[in-house]
Amino acid sequence: MPPTPQPVKSLAPEPGPSISRRIALALCAVVTHLSAHSASAAASGPLDERAILADRFGADAPWYAGNIPLFEASDRTIEEVYYYRWKVFRAHQRDLGPDGYITTEFLDDVSWQRQPFASLNDATAFHIHEGRWLRDRRYVHDYIDFMYDGGGNDRHFSEPIAAAVYDNFLVDLDRPAALRHLDAMKHVYRLWDDHFDFDKGLYWIEPLADATEYTIASIDASGGKDGFTGGQAFRPSINGYMYANARAIARLSALAGDEKDAGMFDARADALRGRVVDSLWNDKLGHFVDRYKVDNAFVHYWGPIRGRELVGYLPWTFELAPDDATRAAAWAHLLSPAELGGKAGPRTVEPSYPNYLRQFRYDWQTGLRECQWNGPSWPFQTTQALTGLANLLHDYHQSVVGRADYLRLLHQYAALHFQDGRLDLEEDYDPDTGRPIVGLPRSHHYNHSGFADLIITGLAGLHPRADDVLEVDPLVPADPPGAAYFALQDAPYHGHLVTIVFDATGARYHRGPGLFLYADGRLLAHADRLSHLTAHLPSRPAAPIIRRLDLAMNLVGDDYPRPSASTNNDPASLHQSLDGRVWFFSDVANGWTTAGSTAVENWFAVDFGRPTAISAAELYFGGDARAFAAPGAYRIEVLRNGRWVEPRQVSYSPAVENGATNLQWVQTVASAIRVVMKSAPGRAVRLVEFKVF
Repeated sequence: MPPTPQPVKSLAPEPGPSISRRIALALCAVVTHLSAHSASAAASGPLDERAILADRFGADAPWYAGNIPLFEASDRTIEEVYYYRWKVFRAHQRDLGPDGYITTEFLDDVSWQRQPFASLNDATAFHIHEGRWLRDRRYVHDYIDFMYDGGGNDRHFSEPIAAAVYDNFLVDLDRPAALRHLDAMKHVYRLWDDHFDFDKGLYWIEPLADATEYTIASIDASGGKDGFTGGQAFRPSINGYMYANARAIARLSALAGDEKDAGMFDARADALRGRVVDSLWNDKLGHFVDRYKVDNAFVHYWGPIRGRELVGYLPWTFELAPDDATRAAAWAHLLSPAELGGKAGPRTVEPSYPNYLRQFRYDWQTGLRECQWNGPSWPFQTTQALTGLANLLHDYHQSVVGRADYLRLLHQYAALHFQDGRLDLEEDYDPDTGRPIVGLPRSHHYNHSGFADLIITGLAGLHPRADDVLEVDPLVPADPPGAAYFALQDAPYHGHLVTIVFDATGARYHRGPGLFLYADGRLLAHADRLSHLTAHLPSRPAAPIIRRLDLAMNLVGDDYPRPSASTNNDPASLHQSLDGRVWFFSDVANGWTTAGSTAVENWFAVDFGRPTAISAAELYFGGDARAFAAPGAYRIEVLRNGRWVEPRQVSYSPAVENGATNLQWVQTVASAIRVVMKSAPGRAVRLVEFKVF
């Protein structure tokens, strides 16, 4: 631990800028940072990046600048949720220091996560599909490395991660990165043979391990008494995942020049597809359903479950389902209010099921309801169903559902994110009222689904592919137009920045009516109305990934780098300021605070445990309207030869709240570093994260 500080010189400037002055300085800094990106944005699309990001993200706008695709639509609900979901994605990035970034599912720790990383593999495919649209490719590629090199894909749950890796390749065409883990993908795939019935040619799983506890299979296998465990079944989900993974491994093997393995995995995918279509399609229900693996007094081996579930659409999510009218008719169930089509969101199970929405399980600490998938609307499966519907509309021939249905369901899904006018995505919802069912402390801003990818590949219709063709087919009806306008600006694709603009009348963007397709500001194609467009677009090398190492990150809490502070030395809150997590949601506390301190000055220190070369820091201060604000003044000090001193030539930026405060200095070697802060009048300081480089 660093020594107790001696009296320090007064913080400069005195008495410190006013809160209004600090806000003005912070916004000025944001605008200055964004100005570097404005020229490219103006050239490639109609949207003002600086104005949009400052409005949506405030002081944290620099993280999003030159990183996320911009989006605007005449449907303001969808547009607002699009930016909220990027905020959720950002909040769930965890910097593991030398192990890179991963994406978490919960903001708070849960008992079933992979310790000490807080990772879970069931939502990883969603995270990859969302993150592939960031221009900073580090977040996805570090995460994939963790999944296969760092043991993150521990088979805790069934998953389509290999398929998501290939889908990421279709966006950035980084061949070496896509092939880096091919051997590990094959190894993990073969491990799932322990869940393969060689006689039936299908995979089976317990619903809990499929991330879908309390479904029809597990509830009925218990005789209606429970359903948290048990109910092993041959399910459309795990078989869809394994089909998609086999197909992706075959394509990656071909990319690597391994025709033998490419042929073998294609053959496995073909065989599995045939068995799913032959065995899991239920003529009576007109739907893909589970068949039981378990045999007991209540259910019998190979018998089908007795109702329809939303999971039955997964064969379309991975384009496993055949293109025929018989199977396509299953989508009518999603449109029916009496079946899977809830008023507020798709149901996971139809209301005709006798145990529909029956609550079996409660949280032992709070007594509140726990997650069950016997009817609630669940963003996880809603994302899968909407992806399957997008595939149906893009690649199949049918007349059961149309583009207006996709747009309506996407709007319905977006509306679920709002509670009393406030954006907060939770675990599950009543499909008729749209109110959260679970509502546990862990549930806020839950990252177990996708949304941005549904906008980019669905509504805007950008269709990733491996060749030099840029293909766009927006899922918006043309007659009459299902949207007055929309714009997707600067989506990274094959080394380019792609912009898609639709304006029904030409009044919004003043480019004339119709659909416009740009790459790097150059018009490639135009149609007078919504239509399917293609254009030749030779690929460029993927942008290099720059990795900056946070030297202050502490993963486990009881090792170096070690935190200490002048007040509130609770180990848990101290560790939160070094745990690699940055978010600014005021309803989920994060970080160490000076709350309750009467001292004029407070400090937070990091002991590296050894002399360390350092030259920069990022300070993340959380703020709200009542209790917390960025410090009125601050300075940085390093411990050298037992004394705290200010590094040479420190370049300070104004302290901002809910964003990054950046500072740098001439590189120095020190064993510890601290930030000394003076609180703004009437407010405490919340230090969300302290990063050192």
